[in-house]
Amino acid sequence: MRAELVEARSVTACGGMRVLFSTTAGTGHFGPLIPVARVCQAAGHTVAVAAPARFAEAVTGAGFDHLPFADPSPEVRGKVFSCAPQLTFEEMNRLVLAEVFARLDAQAALPALGEIMIDWRPDLVVREPCEFGSLVASESAGIPQLQVAIMTGRIGPGILGVVRESLAELSTMADLLPERAAGVLLQADCLTSVPEALDSGDLVLGEAEAPEAVSDRGRMWRFRTETPIKPRLPATWGDAADPLIYVSYGSVTARQPEFAPIYDATLRALSDLPARVLMTTGLGFDVGKLHPIPPNTRVEQWWPQEAVMGAAAAVVGHGGFGTTMAALAAGVPQVVVPLFAFDQSIHARRVAEVNAGIQLPGGVAAVSDLPAALRRVLDDPAFAEGASAMAAEITALPDIAECLPLLEQLASNRVSADD
Repeated sequence: MRAELVEARSVTACGGMRVLFSTTAGTGHFGPLIPVARVCQAAGHTVAVAAPARFAEAVTGAGFDHLPFADPSPEVRGKVFSCAPQLTFEEMNRLVLAEVFARLDAQAALPALGEIMIDWRPDLVVREPCEFGSLVASESAGIPQLQVAIMTGRIGPGILGVVRESLAELSTMADLLPERAAGVLLQADCLTSVPEALDSGDLVLGEAEAPEAVSDRGRMWRFRTETPIKPRLPATWGDAADPLIYVSYGSVTARQPEFAPIYDATLRALSDLPARVLMTTGLGFDVGKLHPIPPNTRVEQWWPQEAVMGAAAAVVGHGGFGTTMAALAAGVPQVVVPLFAFDQSIHARRVAEVNAGIQLPGGVAAVSDLPAALRRVLDDPAFAEGASAMAAEITALPDIAECLPLLEQLASNRVSADD
């Protein structure tokens, strides 16, 4: 692989690439794009990020130029989610994928993304899998594209069956044949930070699904993106001799009324555990709602999790890609409580299957089982060994900087097409 990529260096000889990154308005979706974008910046390439207008602060705060596109109106989104209480977990995930990501979000974003392809003139589009507008906008403009994984697996025929109708509408809006977006989605090359031993393969939403195998798939390249740093914690609390438990349910959970109670429930469940607990809630959450805070616990709206992992004995999370992979990269065993997205359940299952932790299905109600699960994770060395094995797999991957020749090779396809 490395020899193949090194041969692509010649694309930079004429002044570098213009690389457009495209994401939906979620930190868990944007986060995996950031290391790739920074590598491009460091090499002198021109980088911009297309994202919803409301996500501007996150993009500029990460150090990138922001090119905005539209969101569907809150009223339109509200109509879709109004039926959520009557849906099963699987039905809700199908609704979000097909109606929100692939239809409402993508159709709202497409006009501006089409203009960006013309006005900003990228040589390459790097997208996260749930931002479908750039999938068809770049294809319509003849611009090569690359997908960066935000899950342990990738979108395959099973997921395609859920979004096919929405993608056909999107293709037609971009003056493509109705089936074109589906074909591009399956054939797109992909970058991932997931080692092969952890990979979930092609993702599906239901256990009963048995999609046909597809041989014509895009290439998959694996790179290491996590760089261990020296631990840094808030001011001392609790007993410094006790093991540190890091708790993070991501940046979205606290803003969802049906799931926000998990923070208080977790604090109370772990209050008697002989451990120090560091919990982050996400910006905008009123930590005052959690008082009284147990003596063994410290609550912060935000703390850099890469600065916690080196000191943590265990991690409690909801199966979000960022926290799950950060814990695995650091060799820290975890207890995973999936909450509201199908990939969270997939990540929880894979963590358990590689013996790097325990999955606790059941959402907020499962928090009562946290103390027992943490005692198992802390006391049984097999979990630490499983997590360490995954950390070794990740460490053995090429550094993310080595993806540059791949990006340059893909961008050269645009150069050739324009000649």
